[in-house]
Amino acid sequence: MTTEPRQGAQAIRRALMVLRILAAGRETGVPLTEVVQATGLTRPTVHRIVHVLIEEGIVERHEKTGRYAIGGQVPELALARPSRSPLLAAADDILARTSQRVGDTLFLTVRTGNDTLCVHRRIGSYPIQVLSIEVGARRPLGVSSAGVAILAAMPTPDARKIVTANEVRFAGYRTSVATVLSQIALAKRRGYNLREAGLVQGTKSLSTWIKTPDRRPAAAITVSAVRTRFGPRREQEVAEILLETALAIEKKIESLP
Repeated sequence: MTTEPRQGAQAIRRALMVLRILAAGRETGVPLTEVVQATGLTRPTVHRIVHVLIEEGIVERHEKTGRYAIGGQVPELALARPSRSPLLAAADDILARTSQRVGDTLFLTVRTGNDTLCVHRRIGSYPIQVLSIEVGARRPLGVSSAGVAILAAMPTPDARKIVTANEVRFAGYRTSVATVLSQIALAKRRGYNLREAGLVQGTKSLSTWIKTPDRRPAAAITVSAVRTRFGPRREQEVAEILLETALAIEKKIESLP
């Protein structure tokens, strides 16, 4: 009686794991070999999951490249959700004001499972803008500045569990479990995360986390800028602005009906 529900839950979790990997590939899609490597599942298992998802319209296969991507049924299912989440509703005006103060590009990133998802971007007024991540970009937690910030806001055992689960996927981003854990520890001590080398060469990123009313880390705000914009004095100024912004968003979320 207990085995069947557990097996069913395992199959669902595996399918969701595959979907998250495919979502990271966006319109381009992901080769089956990369899905196998990222999930740690056997090739026959991944092939079976993908085949069922294709039959249901959740996944599609590009004829020319042979890559797999999210299918047309997914946007249709998403229509059942409200158009804006409480986080986006609370953050929009606040991020607009913060963008004016900082002058550089702001990113709002949420946690989804063991991944991060960029859900909002505000381009600043400074002549040189760093557009390192597009809205909709998905990455394993721990790869980006925002991901490290979110992990730093968690209890250490929880963060370590997620980092270990993402170990196989880190190889594609030239990082490791040891490196990510070290970054998390440093961000905990600082109270924010500073990435000396951003995703784009010659840039730096600074991120602060946002918690839900139950005090769980759910998102992060990131400023990315060219290195010359991030001296020690401005680093502290930007950190203070982002910390104020995160607190304002948290309070606004609590006030929403």
